[in-house]
Amino acid sequence: MKVMIVEDDEKVREGIADGLRALRHEVVTCGTGSEGLGMAMTRNPDFILLDLGLPDLDGLDVLKMLRTTLTTPVLITSGRDADAQIVRGLGLGADDYLVKPFTVSVLNARMMAVTRRCRQASEQEELRIGGLVVDPRGHTAELDGRVLPLRPKEFRILAYLVENAGRVVSKSELRAEIWEDEMSCADKTLAVHLSWLRRHLGETAAAPAYLHTVRGVGIKVVNPGR
Repeated sequence: MKVMIVEDDEKVREGIADGLRALRHEVVTCGTGSEGLGMAMTRNPDFILLDLGLPDLDGLDVLKMLRTTLTTPVLITSGRDADAQIVRGLGLGADDYLVKPFTVSVLNARMMAVTRRCRQASEQEELRIGGLVVDPRGHTAELDGRVLPLRPKEFRILAYLVENAGRVVSKSELRAEIWEDEMSCADKTLAVHLSWLRRHLGETAAAPAYLHTVRGVGIKVVNPGR
């Protein structure tokens, strides 16, 4: 897998690169946000590791710009460990968030988990319920013919819920499926993603159409026409 590392600390950057090369990944590196944006377009990486504390651009701004054109998996690697930073990074389109320091083995495991999830989604057929159409292969969702501008995590949550339509999915199951590790996602992080998703669907928790909360149990998708 070709991995692009965007990290300004040369020692950290080369340490990660050497570790990933030892695991037989192809690695390209850069030290600034502007270099990363250019390299993402010209080198076509399969996976992007993005630091937030870059010298020229904030990593979150880089992430936003990447997400305007690319669906390449992005894992944030940062020393910023505040919940607000993690929630914002995930909300802007990161597929995972790993707080420094970490080992290359843990990083690689996270990368493989994200890649596996993306591959499984791409192999699924189009999912339909009511006026909602979810295309895992194209990573798109439409509601009554209108394309929904979903962030990657929002899309995965919706796809998983639609795939399990009619069944109550617990919050712990959602966290384990979407974030791969139930403990890596706080309740409020999931709540934020569900709130954004409901907004795209034109509904609220109090007045649901597709996403229905079963108090104390979880969430289920239903056909609003039935």
